[in-house]
Amino acid sequence: MHPTGKRGAPTDESLIRAAQNGDRRAFASLLRRYEDTVYRFAFKLCRDREKAEEVFQDTFINVYRKLGTFDNRSRFSTWLYTIVANNCLMRQRKRRLHQLEDPLEVLDHAPASMEGHQAHYAGPSPATPADIVLDRELRARLDAAIRKLPEEYRAVFVLRDMEDRSTEETATILGISVEATKSRLRRARAFLRNELAPYLVEREN
Repeated sequence: MHPTGKRGAPTDESLIRAAQNGDRRAFASLLRRYEDTVYRFAFKLCRDREKAEEVFQDTFINVYRKLGTFDNRSRFSTWLYTIVANNCLMRQRKRRLHQLEDPLEVLDHAPASMEGHQAHYAGPSPATPADIVLDRELRARLDAAIRKLPEEYRAVFVLRDMEDRSTEETATILGISVEATKSRLRRARAFLRNELAPYLVEREN
């Protein structure tokens, strides 16, 4: 039996200990608990469904191989985010070396469906058809602007402004200093504001 949380579900700590001791069912439970989080974060970083799927698979292979090294000094989710970020950034750097271009995807905060790991886009429902068109265009322009960010700046922006992680946790996940995290976030936000400014001015007029 695993120690349980407030609602009777096994705690992360108990599942991790059991999985580290070879309990495959505990590892499967841990995977199910975090699979949506892993895919959603990978998608936000990679900006592409197929690449997010690859990162998803790589991440849980890494977790399976490295779980024995997890020592509970950080939260499990922080450790997991670190693996996702490293996998995604590594793939992006390899693609950049081969001069591959990513197709444009529309960003949304909706969680991914884990049946086939396909992201479903469903933002708030605007009041009129005209609002719907404008909302889609703004999201597409924001996504295009985020794609232009260097990978290191994009990762900080996604973690801080989309995943709502603290500055300290973001620094831990990416293996950089707190000051570097703050600097990259300022530059990322300034870049995105500049990219979107012409469209926002045009929309107001």
